[in-house]
Amino acid sequence: MERYPAIMRKVATSDFGVEFPDLPGCFSAGRTLEEARRMAAEALRLHLDGLAEDGRVPGPSSLDAIERRLKGKHGADFYAVVEVEAEAPETRVARINVTIDERLLREIDDEAEARGMSRSGFFAESARAAMNRGAHGRTGRPTKHVRKARRATASR
Repeated sequence: MERYPAIMRKVATSDFGVEFPDLPGCFSAGRTLEEARRMAAEALRLHLDGLAEDGRVPGPSSLDAIERRLKGKHGADFYAVVEVEAEAPETRVARINVTIDERLLREIDDEAEARGMSRSGFFAESARAAMNRGAHGRTGRPTKHVRKARRATASR
């Protein structure tokens, strides 16, 4: 499991901000510490996937190295380590564009927040649940997705 140091900061007038010193341009935010951590893990995974496609994923620095580099630059910051699990190619994250009714989207966002999830996580969990309920498509046989998941699980 890869661990990258993250700098989390909060000022009175903003949400918790998160940035990764080893990965310029990778940042996130959240209203609470837990939401900020969760959103940062998602941003980190997406960023690492993009870098992996380019064949240039830097290794994480130690917390001590990050602290030395930033000493005196961010007096109120505190540091956290966000854990990111290396994902197999068949479970890579893909960015999609979806058109959906605005009211339904608000309801989805409210439900995701109540469950402590991101919108993307909620969509993925809902899709998995729907596929599991209908695991035997119209043919009465397990769907291609279900067969693939079973093979992957059996090979572990």
